[in-house]
Amino acid sequence: MRARFGTCSTGGDLVALDKALRKLTSKGHRLHVVYEAGPCGFVIWRHLNAQGIECQVVAPSSIPKRAGDRIKTDRRDAMLLARLSRSGDLTPVRVPGAADEAVRDLVRAREDAVRECRNARHRLKALLLRNGIAYAGKSSWTAAHLRWLATLKLEHAAQQIGFQEYLHAITEATARIARLEQAMRDTLPEWSLKPLVQALQALRGVQLIAAMTLVGELQDFLRFESARKLMAFVGLVPGEHSSGPKRRQGSITKAGNSTARRMMVEIAWHYQHPARVTPIIATRQDQLPKAVTDIAWKAQLRLNAKFARLLARRVMKNKAVGRGARARRVRVGHRLRGAQLGLAGCRSPPPQRLIERPANTASNEKSQRRCRTQPTHQMPQGERGAAAPLGNPRQRYWWPCGR
Repeated sequence: MRARFGTCSTGGDLVALDKALRKLTSKGHRLHVVYEAGPCGFVIWRHLNAQGIECQVVAPSSIPKRAGDRIKTDRRDAMLLARLSRSGDLTPVRVPGAADEAVRDLVRAREDAVRECRNARHRLKALLLRNGIAYAGKSSWTAAHLRWLATLKLEHAAQQIGFQEYLHAITEATARIARLEQAMRDTLPEWSLKPLVQALQALRGVQLIAAMTLVGELQDFLRFESARKLMAFVGLVPGEHSSGPKRRQGSITKAGNSTARRMMVEIAWHYQHPARVTPIIATRQDQLPKAVTDIAWKAQLRLNAKFARLLARRVMKNKAVGRGARARRVRVGHRLRGAQLGLAGCRSPPPQRLIERPANTASNEKSQRRCRTQPTHQMPQGERGAAAPLGNPRQRYWWPCGR
């Protein structure tokens, strides 16, 4: 345990922590506790907060460190945290509520089960590949593929036992995923963030599991000041190594919450198809306010047009999907925050902070890439969530954003 006035050796016990802090309090010190986030969670934060002691939890990756510092001790780390906390250079992490953290643990348990099932499938297919056994069907892990696996009989008994154990592991992992997903459905009605989960399902490609995963990992979208900060939090902004007049941008940083980033990329794949409201989407939008469905329809139009433009420039499909997910930092990230606002007051989200296009842009043709709004589209009559025209189609805006 690291505090502003030194290092407290607690031995992993809250009673020992209280004893160490009482010694500091008896000397007349006003306590301000700072500790690094780790595998112990937020038990210490909640314990100290209940006692009225000011406490902050900081991510180790966000702590400024000198490149030439090669000595690390607990005392040095404690003094570094004390100096940075006093100067205001530490950014504390958001501590979720107990109920929100419980839902996040359930979501991550499902993620672990999916990962175990995928690894088990890879092991089984590797065993069959080593023995020259190939499946003649089109798709793997369908009902027909599982029936074919049940008919296999390997030459040696030892191999058959290994094959059967791999198959049992896949069956058990699949059943575990089904149980966890059902538990997520049962937990949703009692969750305070249920309205936000329902609002996110108005977007194309976002069903219950994806919505609960995003909300469980990000929780309150309003804590991000802008959509760019939201995309930076999930690591969907491009890396950059610029110097002087040269500006070099690379692949996405992949920093921050990897689960939310992977889910957003999976959602972005759905926008390669033409924009439409399918019966499944219409069912999800059935009880949602019109302000939320308007946001979902406008986002679908914009991201679909973005994907088409990237493919027209012969950008690889995988990169187009990544850039499509990254495009949310300008508009769709605000839409996610606006969905929460729309549910809170049934009103449209705050307007975008746009820069009106200047009259003379000849000098900026090569240096700036213009991101323009799409013309207003009308949804087919009779489909759920039909949106009224949004914005003025005659007015154009641009953002000075990089490639």
